[in-house]
Amino acid sequence: MTTLLVIAKEPLPGRVKTRLTPPFSPEQAATLAEASLSDTLRAVAETPATRRVLVLDGRPGPWLPPGFDVVPQCTGGLDARLADAFARCAGPALLIGMDTPQVTPDLLTVDFAGCDAYFGPAEDGGFWALGLARPEPALLRGVPMSTPETGTVQRERLVAAGLRVRDLPRLRDVDTAADARAVAALAPHGTFAARLADCTAAGAR
Repeated sequence: MTTLLVIAKEPLPGRVKTRLTPPFSPEQAATLAEASLSDTLRAVAETPATRRVLVLDGRPGPWLPPGFDVVPQCTGGLDARLADAFARCAGPALLIGMDTPQVTPDLLTVDFAGCDAYFGPAEDGGFWALGLARPEPALLRGVPMSTPETGTVQRERLVAAGLRVRDLPRLRDVDTAADARAVAALAPHGTFAARLADCTAAGAR
């Protein structure tokens, strides 16, 4: 089976989901980030895996379910931090972030038979998932992150290395309030949708 990696930031006001402010306050943005992370971790916990690892910038809180190893993120840019996460794995690994609370165990259950890599594109041009049958940190180092071309460059890097790439469905990250509403509609029964409703109602008062 596969090691499942979640790279995340501790959901503290002013440090997460800053593009949600406005319309939400920094405290509300942190609440939404925590809900997004909780839904993501729950999906990972329900997915068959050899090991589940939270690669965390910060400290774990009550939102962390049992069954996860917690390791700190290294210093450096996002490409270096993603590369370091894969460097901790000895076998097949799938890495996701904390920005897609609509993710499901079905999406995360991957089989590397017949392929060397999985790639999950994001609507903003990045990627929400990356899986490697043989983790190779060099495949990520130097990829420009947080740009509209990030996903294209990363996928081309995989292909140029001779890997057989299998694509996952395109998903929408939660970055803006419009993203939050769209993603909540896709997973209306999750914690994220409930917290978004609470924050929206509080803003209307």
